[in-house]
Amino acid sequence: MLEIGKKIPSFKVPNQDNEFITDKKIKGKWKVIYFYPRDNTPGCTTEACDFTDNIEKFNSLNCKVFGVSNDSIESHQKFITKKNIQFDLLADTENKMCEIFGVWQEKNNYGKKYMGIVRSTFLVDADNCLVYQWQKVKVADHVQQVMEILKKNI
Repeated sequence: MLEIGKKIPSFKVPNQDNEFITDKKIKGKWKVIYFYPRDNTPGCTTEACDFTDNIEKFNSLNCKVFGVSNDSIESHQKFITKKNIQFDLLADTENKMCEIFGVWQEKNNYGKKYMGIVRSTFLVDADNCLVYQWQKVKVADHVQQVMEILKKNI
């Protein structure tokens, strides 16, 4: 579990264009880093579209949005094209970023246990310090909750 007020862990993960995004590259702006289980699934699509619908508000507050899953670069490219997503999706295919952020966890679905991404969101300031985190996110109204906390802290 990451600690509020502490620097986020270092990471280096490619985006949908195979450009590496690192903690050092994104320093200097506020950022929302949200982890989601899978491209093109109902909850994940709703969440991505909600962030896209509000991307201008985030941009106006000097805040970048990053979605992270363990889907491939190609999957992210298709998802972005199909749903017109307006921010970077990071392809954490080896789950390294998921593990350091503590979102790669055992899940239980209909009695079947498996490892997977627990939907989570992290609000990070311009100095790369964690400001707020949401674990086991429910998609409905989540983006509005993130925006409210961002506005209170910026």
